Parts: sequence; C-alpha cells; structure tokens
Amino acid sequence: MVKQVHNDDVHTPANVGQSPPATSTLTPDRVDVWWVSLDQPLPAVQRCAQILSADERARAARFHFERDQQRFTLARGNLRRILARYLGVAAQTIQFHYNTYGKPGLEAAVYPVTPQFNLSHAGNLAIYAVTTERAVGIDIEQMRPITDFSQLVERFFSVQEYTQFRLLPEQRWLAAFFAGWTRKEAYIKARGSGLTLPLNQFDVTLNPDEPARLLRIQGDPHTAARWILRDLAVEPGYVAALAVEGQGWNLACRQAPE
Repeated sequence: MVKQVHNDDVHTPANVGQSPPATSTLTPDRVDVWWVSLDQPLPAVQRCAQILSADERARAARFHFERDQQRFTLARGNLRRILARYLGVAAQTIQFHYNTYGKPGLEAAVYPVTPQFNLSHAGNLAIYAVTTERAVGIDIEQMRPITDFSQLVERFFSVQEYTQFRLLPEQRWLAAFFAGWTRKEAYIKARGSGLTLPLNQFDVTLNPDEPARLLRIQGDPHTAARWILRDLAVEPGYVAALAVEGQGWNLACRQAPE
C-alpha cells in the first residue's frame, strides 16, 4: 500500500488513504497517487483485458510468462479505469498517444481537462500519479540483492552522487542505490524526454534517511528549483518516488477502485 510520507514542502489532505467518489476532479493544486495490487484473481484480469486497446493486448501477449501478461493487463487496465474517473468517459474509449520517447499522454484537443499522468509497476504493485497543468513522474522498484550495485552507481550516477554514496555506511548502500535510482527515474519520466538528459548529468539526494531532493542539473543552474521529489512509503521490499513540477500542491494517496 502507498502511504503518505511527511514533507515540509507539501501539505497532506485529510482524506489520504480514503476511497474517492465515483468521479474525481482534476485540479492543478493536487497530485493523486493511486496504488493497485497486480496479484488479482483471473476474473479481475479478464475484466481489465476487455477494456484494453488491440495494441495493449498485443503488448501483453508478447510477455513470455502468463504472470507477466496478467500483471501488464492489470496495470494498463487500471490506468484506464483511473483516468476514466477524471475524464467522465468509458475506460475502453480512452486513446493514448506516445511521444518520441514512448511516454503516454492524452490529446488536449479531445478532453476539456487533460490529465498529466505517469505509471510504474514492479513485482506485484503498480502505482500511478495523476494531476493537471504540471509535469509528473513516478517510479517503483522491488528491492533485491545486487552484487555490483556500487559499480552501477559509479557508472550511471553522477560523480557527486557516487561520492555521497561512498560516504554512507556499507550496510546502507543497497537502500541508497534504490532510493537514488527511483528518485532519478521519477524525474526522468516526468520530463518525458528519455535519456536525452543522462542519469549522470543531474544530482539527487541518495541517503534514504534524508528527504528526496533534486539538487543540481549540470549546465542548468535554475531548473532544479522548479521540481519537488518525494519518497512514497510502499509495501516492505519496495521503494518508490514521485517527481512533480512546481510548488503549491497537495498529495493524496488512494487505492484504485475495484
């Protein structure tokens, strides 16, 4: 389950964790984070499959293992169901477009209020971020033993991040790796431009005991201040982060409707 995490930059609404009404209103001053379990019975998978587009069903079929097919189907089906609550349309009628880097979106000309959204899934959890009039990105990872994560940090993270990483106690390295990875991925996904900004060209906080922050973007001294990074508390064994453009928003965490 996704839970609220305290952050002095953002105020928590009173209804965090409660089920929303059948329809939800998009406002620029609120970011909704939804979560859903991807371990559901076959009837739930079949219901989601019925609302997917032909290309989504084809993508699901390309997974080798049936469990992965079902989890993809549930993740995409619930994305449609969540967005349908904001748009007031049938979930199966939603048409996505994809930018050059594969980030899904909605045509602004089709809907009077266009959600900005992002999704991520790992293991048996999927999480979604939805807002409007501001960019948003979200990432979740399932923590697992990695024998060479120190080398991965040196290769893919910035010099400053690697230095920060090595200063931590060794027993905190694995947690620091996943904290840094999800924070960086959430920001990259919010930008929607793939790795045109390489992972080692910007700095985030790595210490899992410190607030998530975008510290610096190489060659761009002003942009980092426009973004807020948030850690999201999820089920044990998972790490998640949220990146949102701009200040002055509230965070609500909700379970996707049945």
